[in-house]
Amino acid sequence: MPVSVKICGVVLPEDARRAAEAGADYIGLNFWFGSPRAIDVARARDVAAAVPGTPLVGVFVDAPRAEVEGIADAVGLSLLQFHGAESAVYCTGWSLPVIKAVRVRAGQSATALAAGFAGVAYLLVDAYLPGRPGGTGVRVADESLAGLAGERMFLAGGLTPDNVADAVRRVRPFAVDVASGVEERPGVKDHEKVERFIRNAKAA
Repeated sequence: MPVSVKICGVVLPEDARRAAEAGADYIGLNFWFGSPRAIDVARARDVAAAVPGTPLVGVFVDAPRAEVEGIADAVGLSLLQFHGAESAVYCTGWSLPVIKAVRVRAGQSATALAAGFAGVAYLLVDAYLPGRPGGTGVRVADESLAGLAGERMFLAGGLTPDNVADAVRRVRPFAVDVASGVEERPGVKDHEKVERFIRNAKAA
């Protein structure tokens, strides 16, 4: 079965539409306003209208629970992604499936970091950079992924159209996640790169 693909940090309806037409399985909307790819509810609803039927993933960083629930309802999110220091308790009890991001430092084990989050649907593995909850563009070392179940893994960090096929073959994750690797500039997708990323990922 081909790997699933999430195109994250989408802020423009046309970028979402083109990604969906190219075969993206998920569109990521970043509601953390420290990100250059941040989106508000009004624009997120415009993006949602452009891709009916494509699951939308809302990305949050240490957000109040009521805020997350309100945005999810207003936009029509399908999954919730928590990319901050959220606890295992915070990550349970939601009405939507949860993706918990674990940010791996050099030499750390993603399996150890993920051990406390057995109750979430998926784990997203990204590289750690101080002060950057995500979108680092840095790859996670293969040795850090040893022992982590691929069937519930979203692999992120430093993926591009040129290296995604190799990453999929090596790791065999459930999904790959990309933002900066398919952009012209933060928040603006390069449609050719998006199409090539999806094609290369799914062919691996």
